[in-house]
Amino acid sequence: MSIMSDYWIREQAEQHGMIEPFVEKQTRAGVISYGLSSYGYDARVSDEFLIFTNVDNDVVDPKGFSSTSFVKRKTDVCVIPPNSFVLASTVEYFRVPRDVLVICVGKSTYARCGIIVNVTPLEPGWEGHVTLEFSNTTPLPAKIYANEGACQFLFLKGDRPCEVSYADRAGKYMGQRGVTLPRL
Repeated sequence: MSIMSDYWIREQAEQHGMIEPFVEKQTRAGVISYGLSSYGYDARVSDEFLIFTNVDNDVVDPKGFSSTSFVKRKTDVCVIPPNSFVLASTVEYFRVPRDVLVICVGKSTYARCGIIVNVTPLEPGWEGHVTLEFSNTTPLPAKIYANEGACQFLFLKGDRPCEVSYADRAGKYMGQRGVTLPRL
């Protein structure tokens, strides 16, 4: 498996719509950087957030997740309560090639503030907006800035296409748009 360079990422985005909208170079003037980097792509977080709240004393259950556990906000700056989290999605829509696995890592700017970004791998053949989880590990409120860099995606190309892709399996998160809650 090889990590793919900026040349390959650009080609896949421009010729095959792998990333839309695609920003061809790092944008960083006055914002948390986003766009194409040497061996990855820094995606932006959208302006729609689901902020976790425990007002109803719900139990967090991945098999029966209650949407009442969240407060929805459309904003340029989202404040995450202390020791809590928010869900958001990428601005970019991804289409993963059949011979590629995509791994996401957090941005150092957020990590240095105690904000962790969690995303599961993007499987071969998957497409959609990526649901992002931002955890505030601090005892203080923390800010997330919409339409700025949130995380970096790394593209790992296999030695050949997989036998069964996410699309072939008709995965439950295929084609998701915006923030998507857990499904069973």
